[in-house]
Amino acid sequence: MGSEFEIVREFEVAASPERVWAAVTTGTAGWLWPMEYEPREGGAAPFGGTVTAWDPPHRLTGRVEDAEGADGQTLNQLDHLIEPREGGGSWVRYVHSGVFVDDWDDQFDGADQHTDFYLHTLRQYLEHFPGRAAAFAEAHGPEASRAKGAFDAVGRALGLEEGASEGARVRVGLPGAGEADAVLDYRNENFIGLRTGDALYRFFGRNAFGAPVGLTVHLFGPDADQERDQRVWQDWLNGLYG
Repeated sequence: MGSEFEIVREFEVAASPERVWAAVTTGTAGWLWPMEYEPREGGAAPFGGTVTAWDPPHRLTGRVEDAEGADGQTLNQLDHLIEPREGGGSWVRYVHSGVFVDDWDDQFDGADQHTDFYLHTLRQYLEHFPGRAAAFAEAHGPEASRAKGAFDAVGRALGLEEGASEGARVRVGLPGAGEADAVLDYRNENFIGLRTGDALYRFFGRNAFGAPVGLTVHLFGPDADQERDQRVWQDWLNGLYG
């Protein structure tokens, strides 16, 4: 048996509905991970799902039953409502709903906190890299990164000062790229977001929710090398928790 959940967010963004629509349908590598939607109602959605609403650039809904690769979940639905804002930009209503089984409280807490980070990253993408294609890399820490307090090592390894807060300009050490200037665009006890002139770096303290620490890199530069960056960052996580 499972229990239903619903996570709702509403926000405004200085991007047209067409830009937002492109970001959530074909530009997901720039802020989330690469996904594909078959552009029609009844078409294929990510993770073996179905597009149940397709109304560009206003409404997108994807529904997955018995979600492939979604541990502890039997139903997952993502709904996006996008409307033009008076004076320019867009208003977006995002609803993530479904059914969780097993440890409902931990799963909901994790999904709720991830939602804020993902949608923040979407706004960063729309503001700083609108319409740009991205090379996407991701890495997951080893078993040791599940430990309590393990995420603290990420901030130290990057060279972030403990008191550095959101909006600060920082100097960080990036594997394969050396020292770099960045904006600390997101930070709390479980997540770190860094933005450089040609990339978004996202770090996830999923150990707080019973999973390994992870990261994603969204590369917008002309010399972006997905395979290289994936290898470099995986080695970095393995070394950090080895």
